[in-house]
Amino acid sequence: MTEIFTGSFTQQEPIPEAGIEAALAVLRHGRLHRYNLAPGELGEAALLEQEFAAQVGAKYCLAVTSGGYALSTALRAAGVKPGDPVLSNAFTLAPVPGAIASIGARPVFVGVTEALTLDLDDLAAKAGQARVLLLSHMRGHICDMDRLMQICDAAGITVIEDCAHTMGAAWNGVPSGRHGAVGCYSCQTYKHVNSGEGGLLVTDDEEIAARAIILSGSYMLYERHLAAPGPEVFERVKYDTPNISGRMDNLRAAILRPQLRDLDAQVRRWNDRYRVLEAGLRGTPGLTVIERPETETYVGSSFQVLLLDWPEQKIEAVLQRCAARGVELKWFGAAEPQGFTSRYDSWRYAPCEPMPRTDRILAAILDMRVPLTFSPADCALIARILRAEVGVVFQDGIAAI
Repeated sequence: MTEIFTGSFTQQEPIPEAGIEAALAVLRHGRLHRYNLAPGELGEAALLEQEFAAQVGAKYCLAVTSGGYALSTALRAAGVKPGDPVLSNAFTLAPVPGAIASIGARPVFVGVTEALTLDLDDLAAKAGQARVLLLSHMRGHICDMDRLMQICDAAGITVIEDCAHTMGAAWNGVPSGRHGAVGCYSCQTYKHVNSGEGGLLVTDDEEIAARAIILSGSYMLYERHLAAPGPEVFERVKYDTPNISGRMDNLRAAILRPQLRDLDAQVRRWNDRYRVLEAGLRGTPGLTVIERPETETYVGSSFQVLLLDWPEQKIEAVLQRCAARGVELKWFGAAEPQGFTSRYDSWRYAPCEPMPRTDRILAAILDMRVPLTFSPADCALIARILRAEVGVVFQDGIAAI
């Protein structure tokens, strides 16, 4: 009997009861705006910032409307101007180059390795082309951050980390987002904490923090922030930093605070599922499992494999066969972007030279979400289905390996 998976790849777990109760408290008193506080009240947004800063070991934190807003704000606060080149990943999602383009800057794409991390040799070769790197830890894969920082420090490059897929992860014991000058995180529904939309920005640089807070729309009420630099820093920057409103509200902050307290436990649950998929797929002929380095503490909220050098129509056959059995896979090799699978040559506002080595990897990537609504048994079933369908195509001699 052919096994079928019937779960949803887009259904997340419900908000925890503590988050629901905290949200109801905000709704009952009605002070949703982060600066609308009762006498002596600290406010959910300010408390979220204070708690997340402590959680990752940062001096300053700002809560904003989205991860993409955090990225563009970090770029502005770091001094990127219209027309400036900004290094970034060729393998990432559209909001990353979109953040660069949104401030009139120009992406300069860096290649990807078979480990799905930034190609550090390519970065070293392009290091003289820009003074800022917007680094995406795409799909939770973290490159050798020690070597990356050596390259960037030697070239005078400011690093901004996009940690949308690595909240709760680390490299060599250092939390993701804490190697560079700024770390940016997403709280969108499909990320590691869920407020529908939302973002967080952390930094140890007092001037970047002050500029980011003013950019987010502080209306000079920066004294109501608990994870911010002193008023003297704001005095230095307040008259030449525009208000580009993007504050997080107290309702979303209330929902997020309990989730952040549970993050380590959630990471363990994701990784339990990831390891089941990994074990079930390792050794499949024609399929490459991404091996994670020991120095990386990852969060297995999504899973990727490679079908390297397979013809396009044969990868499509695998996708169709898996879909018929309920397994929804994203593919970064299609001629047209679908869903979340756009790539550097899809972003025509950011022209670049062809990148054949990167194209080979992008053409091979199969990607799927691993929501915590899946059980380990579900993940074992998914692995059996994917292994079987890849095997059918491969054994029929269809794949040109």
